[in-house]
Amino acid sequence: MTLNETHDATLKSWVSSANDGATDFPIQNLPFAAFRRRGTNEAFRPGVAIGEAIVDLGALRQAHPFEGAAADALQACADTHLNALMALGPKAWSALRLALSRALREGSAQRTLIEPLLVPQADAEFTTPARIGDYTDFYISLHHATAVGKQFRPDNPLLPNYKWVPIGYHGRASSIGVEQVFPRPVGQQRPPSENAAPAFGPSQRLDYELELAIFVGQGNPQGERIALGDAETHVFGLGILNDWSARDLQAWEYQPLGPFLAKNFASTISPWIVTLEALAPFRAPWSRPQEDPQPLPYLSAPENQAHGAFDVQLEVLLTTEASRARQAAPAALSRSNFRDAYWNVAQLITHHTVNGCNLQPGDLLGTGTLSGPQASEAGSLLELTAGGKQPLTLPWGETRTFLEDGDQVIMRAECIKPGYPRIGFGACVGTVSAARP
Repeated sequence: MTLNETHDATLKSWVSSANDGATDFPIQNLPFAAFRRRGTNEAFRPGVAIGEAIVDLGALRQAHPFEGAAADALQACADTHLNALMALGPKAWSALRLALSRALREGSAQRTLIEPLLVPQADAEFTTPARIGDYTDFYISLHHATAVGKQFRPDNPLLPNYKWVPIGYHGRASSIGVEQVFPRPVGQQRPPSENAAPAFGPSQRLDYELELAIFVGQGNPQGERIALGDAETHVFGLGILNDWSARDLQAWEYQPLGPFLAKNFASTISPWIVTLEALAPFRAPWSRPQEDPQPLPYLSAPENQAHGAFDVQLEVLLTTEASRARQAAPAALSRSNFRDAYWNVAQLITHHTVNGCNLQPGDLLGTGTLSGPQASEAGSLLELTAGGKQPLTLPWGETRTFLEDGDQVIMRAECIKPGYPRIGFGACVGTVSAARP
């Protein structure tokens, strides 16, 4: 993905809030979502963020403002979600992004057409940006895998396959949502002794997992692999993912087939998808320590090593019923960076399809918990509290080992580069309510 005029750091928009250095959504970003006006029965439709506003693409398409590939891409925004646009491929996505960039710049003659179609983000509600047909969750943070592995296997935290193959499992797509409020999951928990019956009830060790969401654009026919050099042309963009985990349910059920009820009750994503094109200025080299096994040839290429990583900073914040009652600021729990992941986006796409698996537009790939090398960069409470043994003290005096009812987890992500506008991802927000009887 090469730089073009949409990445010009000097560009300004006639939408004044897009020129505020604190915004997630300057004109250099232009992420996509599916929205409608809050409290209405309107159909959801695609939109693009600019500052504090949303360009209503569903309404804009009826005005036929663009030509060529951009016009075709805009007409694909007639649906409630982005799947039809995703299916068109990177040339169409880039053409639409360029046309929107030009239309939203200072001095654009199309301001009079577009300005009445802006919807304040504060007045909007969102659904998942795509109809998610399939969901795969990976496990690509060496630091997370090692920290968790040490809690169960102190002398051998990583299994032999970890450094050779991107580990993943197929998750539940139906319970993925935005701005979720969900009841505490209930299920079986490990028996107190070997011959006893398992306990049953609400999870007492509910946790979050800080991840990024990778949205598939164009898919591949079943039986055809996606080569590493082509992998990113099949990626529409990235969002934030909180793949909640009931650790006590998981500890009892995960052998021999992996998590089930511990993970399928809810997965929360941010409404916005930041395109790979918008992230082009934040590419970074990807490397593997020399003493580690190097990727097999199908997962290795000079271009991927030179530019395969993304410098995306992530943050987890927490509010509680008590903190919100006091109007206290959210507590910052940790920060990490996607750049530190053991595998990268292109490698995940290639590995997912090397056996002939067919991806489809709107499919979601989770990165797995993104923890950094320092203890303060842990992407879960399981790591931050050493499995519940070291409670966290929050600024307003409460403590936490795992999540309690009323707790709200806020995840954010951003890209920062000297001399370039900050690119944000919006927020991924989920709240735990009491278990249902």
